[in-house]
Amino acid sequence: MATFLYKLGRFAFRRRRLVALLWVGLFALAGVAASSAPTAASSSFSIPGTEAQKAFDLLEERFPGTSADGATARVVFKAPDGEKMTDPAHRAEVGKVVADLRSGSDQVASVVDPYQAKAVSRDGTIAYTQVSYKVSGMELTDKDREALTEAGEQAKEAGLTVEIGGDALLAAPETGASEVIGVGVAAVVLVITFGSLVAAGLPLLTAIIGVGIGVSTITALANTLDLGSTTATLATMIGLAVGIDYALFIVSRYRAELAEGRDHEEAAGRATGTAGSAVVFAGLTVVIALVGLAVVNIPMLSKMGFAAAGTVAIAVLIALTLIPALLGFAGKRVLGRKARKETAPAGDKPNMGTRWARFVLRRPVAVLLAGVVGLGAVAVPAASLEMGLPDDGSQPTSTTQRKAYDLLSEGFGPGFNGPLLIVVDGDKAAAEGTAKDIAGLDGVAAVTPATYNKAGDTAMITVIPEDRPSSKETEDLVRTIRDTTDDNVHVTGATAMNIDFSQRMNDALAPYLALVVGLAFLLLMVVFRSVLVPLKAALGFLLSVVAALGAVVAVFQWGWLGSLFGVEQTGPIMSMMPIFMVGVVFGLAMDYEVFLVTRMREAFVHGERPGQAIVTGFRHGARVVTAAAVIMIAVFAGFIGSGEQMVKMIGFGLAIAVFFDAFVVRMAIVPAVLALLGGKAWWLPRWLDRVLPSVDVEGEKLGGAGAPAGDGGKERELVGT
Repeated sequence: MATFLYKLGRFAFRRRRLVALLWVGLFALAGVAASSAPTAASSSFSIPGTEAQKAFDLLEERFPGTSADGATARVVFKAPDGEKMTDPAHRAEVGKVVADLRSGSDQVASVVDPYQAKAVSRDGTIAYTQVSYKVSGMELTDKDREALTEAGEQAKEAGLTVEIGGDALLAAPETGASEVIGVGVAAVVLVITFGSLVAAGLPLLTAIIGVGIGVSTITALANTLDLGSTTATLATMIGLAVGIDYALFIVSRYRAELAEGRDHEEAAGRATGTAGSAVVFAGLTVVIALVGLAVVNIPMLSKMGFAAAGTVAIAVLIALTLIPALLGFAGKRVLGRKARKETAPAGDKPNMGTRWARFVLRRPVAVLLAGVVGLGAVAVPAASLEMGLPDDGSQPTSTTQRKAYDLLSEGFGPGFNGPLLIVVDGDKAAAEGTAKDIAGLDGVAAVTPATYNKAGDTAMITVIPEDRPSSKETEDLVRTIRDTTDDNVHVTGATAMNIDFSQRMNDALAPYLALVVGLAFLLLMVVFRSVLVPLKAALGFLLSVVAALGAVVAVFQWGWLGSLFGVEQTGPIMSMMPIFMVGVVFGLAMDYEVFLVTRMREAFVHGERPGQAIVTGFRHGARVVTAAAVIMIAVFAGFIGSGEQMVKMIGFGLAIAVFFDAFVVRMAIVPAVLALLGGKAWWLPRWLDRVLPSVDVEGEKLGGAGAPAGDGGKERELVGT
């Protein structure tokens, strides 16, 4: 592989105008396709095989036109102190709001008059009207949401408190500001790392081009493939992360080759052949992690994984072709002024990576114990992990959704925010019997009379729990109803769907981990020609992810340091958080593993002793891996400032996971384990060596690529190997 990529890098360097023109053309073509494509609605959400989904499907079949999974909104009114919502003036204002809601959007299916539906609290101070839509919350347009929020403005002017809750206000998270912050921090880190604006600009430029092509392609195909806006959000996040990483490693290796005294074309070829080989395998591990999301069997999640994997593939191709081409245009400007003035190679000079590696080699046991015990302590809260999906009760107290949630809890009880929808596949007698049985269960606040379809063979019953939607008591009630009723009774609604979603994610976690870690283990065996190095990589990753989950539980479930991160309401951890963290962090962790350890493997293959090879790997790779990790932490940490609890949780979880994996596992535990193993780290059974394909990631066949050995004597004295 190294030989092929070496030739590809030299070709791209020589034919840089052609290569650059092709990528610019693809970028423009994707942009035109995206701009001319029809606007796509958000991807429909379904969980095949679950009871909640069966109920939705039955409703669509037996109650045509009801849009069972359509968005809902509750416009909540509260009278001024000393007044009641039943006062004539307030009734008139509410009537105007109801009329405005009915005429405000073509997507409105129905609007319930609170006075006809008796949706007024016992003390008469709070009332609400429910708005049902024909499409899901993610499919509503900004115009639909504006009509919803503007409907109550006149009522506010008349003195009423008006707040709006429900999934109709659900919109794709706004991540633009976070991306700008991440790119800004990346620019600063890259300038510090390279000491050259040109070298710093190349990873940013190519990452933006790669993300632009990937996201534009997703946008162009969104309507045809039913891809939602969240698909593009994930692709952007992952595309920026790996795009900057891959370019960063190749540019860094190119500069190192120039420092060895090679001409520019040869340096570009060798950088692509060696670092480029690592990029290919690192990219494959990310693709495996993302495509593996299909194991969960949730169509929306599978599409997100495939789309993000496509963006990663584009990032790899750009790193292997466009980066060498741009290096041809950059010339000596890719080096900082100081480096350009130096005549002697700078590759032998000790740096922070060298000094840290020597420290670890002197005290491997102490470093290993400190890293494992530290992460183990942080991981303890993960044993108390409770999964669920956030509701309006987890929103910031300043939002209208949270205010509506609190008003409904005040006027009608906390369970009113998460009603359960019971679908009975049977006649009137079956429905009435079901309603009577459910009314006698613990945890039920109220049961509404059944609503029948035209044929009279299906009924809908609404059950109001006593507790809030995300509580354990409400989850237990759903399970009790399912366990104590006949097979023709199905429980659905937002709360039941959340429970089924959480269960599906929980059930899929072990198979997903086995698939992703197993395939990556095989891939890393091919890369490193070792059994113990891939095993150490996988175990280190699991340790960092569990520690990150422990930190998430401590902050978002237990409330530790919650005020520091803007957590206003503790509760269960988002159901998809563990799998999402595994998928994203695994890819990035393997990036750092591959780029750091392949340099050690390369030095070992070219004759250096095990301890010496560790120092060589850190001398060339530690600075770059550190820069890549800081950039990713900054990108993910930017999401912590979001007002959405879900986005905040994702940002915190990914940022802390990258921190643990890059700085504790890869920078401390990995060299400590390799130091203790010595030459045994690179052991591979002969029969397995014959079976595994030889891909020459180290560039051994290129010849003359041995790492500098200027400090070799010192390392030999230090490690005694």
